[in-house]
Order: sequence, then structure tokens, then C-alpha cells
Amino acid sequence: MVISKYSLVGAILQYHPETIKVFNEMGLSCVRCPSSARETLEQACGVHGIDLDAVIEKLNSVIAG
Repeated sequence: MVISKYSLVGAILQYHPETIKVFNEMGLSCVRCPSSARETLEQACGVHGIDLDAVIEKLNSVIAG
């Protein structure tokens, strides 16, 4: 799975629990958010005013190992 702006936050967290730390570090409280199941990464970053490209880069680096 390559993470993109269209990836659902809930799917990222489900399939790659190692990304929880990144979400928390970047200021995205998606782990506890009920909307994460149907919210894209782009939507989550937009709501929180966080740089989408930086989040995608960090998440993909974590899942790549």
C-alpha cells in the first residue's frame, strides 16, 4: 500500500499501526477520531491545517521500513 492523499485514514491505521506515532507527532488526532474510517488523508490534513505532502512523505517512509 502506498499512501496518497486519497487514502482513508482508518485504512492506514488498520493496515499500518506503526503509523500511529506519525499521526500523533504531526498533530493529527485521527487515532481517536470516529471520522477517520471514512475520511481521506487530504481531508484530515485540511481540517487540522497540516502540510499534506509532509504527512504523506513521513507515512510512506514509515511503512517502507
